[in-house]
Amino acid sequence: MVLKVFFPSCCASAESGILIGRWICEQNSAVILAVVHFPFIPAQVKQYLSEVQRVTKVSVSVLGSWSNSKQEKEESLSEFLKDLGTIFSHEPWIQISKEGDSKFWSCSTLQKHTSNPEEEEIIFVYYDQCKVMLSHLHPPLDTAASTDHKADDASKLSAIFDTVARSKVLFMTDRYDEGPIKLTHWQSDGVEASIIVELLKQASVPACMLLAFLLSLVSGICRSRVLKFWPLSFLWSKLSTCEQLGHRLQHLQVISSTKNAQNQTQLMRKANIFVSLLVDVALGVLLMSWLYRKNRIGHLADTLIPVADHVAEELQNLLQWLMGAPAGLKMNRALDQVLGRFFLYHIHLWISYIHLLSPFIEMILWYVGLSACLGLTVVLCILSDIIALLTFHIYCFYVYGARLYCLKIYGLSSLWRLFRGKKWNVLRQRVDSCSYDLDQLFIGTLLFTILLFLLPTTALYYLVFTLLRLLVVIVQGLIHLLVDLIDSLPLYSIILRLCRSYRLAAGVKFRVLEQQDGKPLRLLMQINPLSYGSVVQTYRLPTYSCYPKDSWSSLCKKLFLGELIYPWKHKGKKQ
Repeated sequence: MVLKVFFPSCCASAESGILIGRWICEQNSAVILAVVHFPFIPAQVKQYLSEVQRVTKVSVSVLGSWSNSKQEKEESLSEFLKDLGTIFSHEPWIQISKEGDSKFWSCSTLQKHTSNPEEEEIIFVYYDQCKVMLSHLHPPLDTAASTDHKADDASKLSAIFDTVARSKVLFMTDRYDEGPIKLTHWQSDGVEASIIVELLKQASVPACMLLAFLLSLVSGICRSRVLKFWPLSFLWSKLSTCEQLGHRLQHLQVISSTKNAQNQTQLMRKANIFVSLLVDVALGVLLMSWLYRKNRIGHLADTLIPVADHVAEELQNLLQWLMGAPAGLKMNRALDQVLGRFFLYHIHLWISYIHLLSPFIEMILWYVGLSACLGLTVVLCILSDIIALLTFHIYCFYVYGARLYCLKIYGLSSLWRLFRGKKWNVLRQRVDSCSYDLDQLFIGTLLFTILLFLLPTTALYYLVFTLLRLLVVIVQGLIHLLVDLIDSLPLYSIILRLCRSYRLAAGVKFRVLEQQDGKPLRLLMQINPLSYGSVVQTYRLPTYSCYPKDSWSSLCKKLFLGELIYPWKHKGKKQ
């Protein structure tokens, strides 16, 4: 059989002593965690290991002996290390010795309770204890398509990573402690710590409690009955600004929670939300500082009214073109004039509405600029809502045209079934046969002819205003895509992948160091980091969506039948 010994590279220069680690029987592997060097008392070592097992829930034991002949010159020491196998009964007893400055180590195993011990092939695997302890091994994303062999390899690796990660208490003792046991591990020269980090940990508890109290007040106000009355409930559910504020409120509640993260996924989610909020607010403050310099808000307000007048003038020219002979098409003149004048009157009302608000536009933009301190996403959502308000007349044109077009389409389809002797059964939701008399067929023929000849005029107006509506929806969709990108992008995970790639491990690779006949094979285990695409896919934050997620086929069907494309999600549909 092959015996695999995972040896920490930081213990290569340790003094002679005994090896502490975990024996994984299923894999016939030994994971060395530390070296206890002399002097020590075996009873104290056993007591210390029992306490470590109680805290970490890892079966830590003495696996063998370690001899560094470069530092120890007494020949009796090797014999003493062999005799330790009788005190610490472990099967097999691993004996590792480093011979001077040689690159190759000798390793042997003792099996006292086996009558015919087999000679085992030993493989040394060096690993970086710090990186393995801090890293988080991710399972393959395509688990459904992965083979059983890959899943088995992942489980074997996870056992090794889990052993080192759960033995964190073992690494809290350094060589400067005055205890009876001296350990050699990756933190032997001193436990890594930061005064700034410790102060932030102490200050985070009262800060989180204060933030949680303030958020509870805000949540209570948001859940009050006042906001449930119409039209406040309608505005709260339709405005993207309110949706974004509610989304960020949930993020703040997650961050300010005093409960510790149960696993690595929850910890990464909290960190990603915190960094996302921090970057969002920083970008918002930068935008606010840019807006309030050199009176840019005043210039923006002075530009808004001429732009609105120019848009109204272009719409009037478009309607005048439709009221004539657009593209040489012969329209129904009476219906064309009625629709054209109807829409021109709405444009006149919209211009009056804009000029009525013109004295207050600068003040409105000034307060909107202050909202940038809540984050760039809030400003973008307010911009989307402002675009919706400024293009409300285009939305009205689209609704009028769509309703009129939809009425004619459904009327023509019903009359077409009349010619074929069919009718729509409302109760059974199907088309049934039906016999009609002569009067019904005559009236149906007249109505079908009228609707058919009026359809091109209605369809042209519907087509033009649908294109304008789609243009507005595309602009708002791009804004919401940017908002979703800021909300969902796992910035902390990406920064962690960039700076400390070993923290996000996708697997390991082994590099052959030395190989010689009669000596154990020496391998170096290196961590393969997750790709950036896998990092984004694994830690992407959930977001809300203001727009219904229709497929292209359903969208084209709605456009052809004249069904409305709402700028918000429908009631009762969860996105």
